Amino acid sequence: MNRYPSATDQTRPFAPLRAERSVRAFTLVEVMIAAGVLVLGITTAILTLQRGLQAIDTARQLTHASQAMQSEFERLRLKSWSQLQALQDGADHRVAVPAVPGAANDSFLCVRNIRDVKADMKEITLVSTWRGYDGREHRVSYLTRYGKSGLYDYFYTAH
Repeated sequence: MNRYPSATDQTRPFAPLRAERSVRAFTLVEVMIAAGVLVLGITTAILTLQRGLQAIDTARQLTHASQAMQSEFERLRLKSWSQLQALQDGADHRVAVPAVPGAANDSFLCVRNIRDVKADMKEITLVSTWRGYDGREHRVSYLTRYGKSGLYDYFYTAH
């Protein structure tokens, strides 16, 4: 074995050997896989953002409904037994809900239902329903009892 270059090797000193040559480009399959991963990542990010905005909308509307129902309970607390009986006998069971500035809450509805539990106790249920920006219906209800001596300071809530 000769360790010294031969005469033919010295005529082409900078010629690369074919075995040492490497290709430095991406194949079509690699590009397609990378594009697929990128599309999957972007789609996941958009769906996560959409669900987050939906949760914010639901929380905002739930807060609005809770405040409106709490306000209605406070208004009912100031009424006498005969005024409460007149509300129970009346035909209109809708509760006026103030509009939220900058929000489209035309689908927001709060309904009051009063029924007798005993001779000197009434059960008052408020049910609020609304449609979220995605079109799904949401509902929350509060229930309390009103005694002839006044409204108790606790609420039963059910979602």
